[in-house]
Amino acid sequence: MSGHEILVGVTGGIAAYKTASLVSRLVQSGASVTVVMTEAAAHLVGPKTFEALTGRPVGTDLWSPTPHPHIDLARQADLLCVAPATANFLAKAAWGMADDLLTTCLLAFTGPVLVAPAMNSQMWAKPAVQRNLQRLRDDGCVIIDPEEGRLSCGEVGAGRMAEPDVIFAKIEEVLSRRIV
Repeated sequence: MSGHEILVGVTGGIAAYKTASLVSRLVQSGASVTVVMTEAAAHLVGPKTFEALTGRPVGTDLWSPTPHPHIDLARQADLLCVAPATANFLAKAAWGMADDLLTTCLLAFTGPVLVAPAMNSQMWAKPAVQRNLQRLRDDGCVIIDPEEGRLSCGEVGAGRMAEPDVIFAKIEEVLSRRIV
């Protein structure tokens, strides 16, 4: 991973705590990592956690002091990984909506995009969510399907974000196929 610049988007799913492990592993493998969090994500895991892991400021605000934070972040990255990706994020991404730093980064980014959804199994099964996922696949996004297991709501079913090791392996695979 050495020499690669990775942008990690974190949305407001409880699985955001698992993303800290992914970010740590990416940094330990030699990647340079910048994290962008949605407002909802910051209610679950503090930005300081990711700042400590990456040694970099965390992007949380579209209205930062720099004139074009979304463009700057998109231009520097080799790969964008969103983990966890909530149903809300999937809908925005599928329809090209850009109302926060993460979704504007996504629209400005031209490299490979990996998305690791996480949500309740009933939400995961909804036709609207599946349509949004298909649209993202059709647009070239790599979807890392969630796993089955116990969910934060206490139910058991599909919807658990893929484990950090699975996401890490997919990032390695995509970067190994890409000359940057």
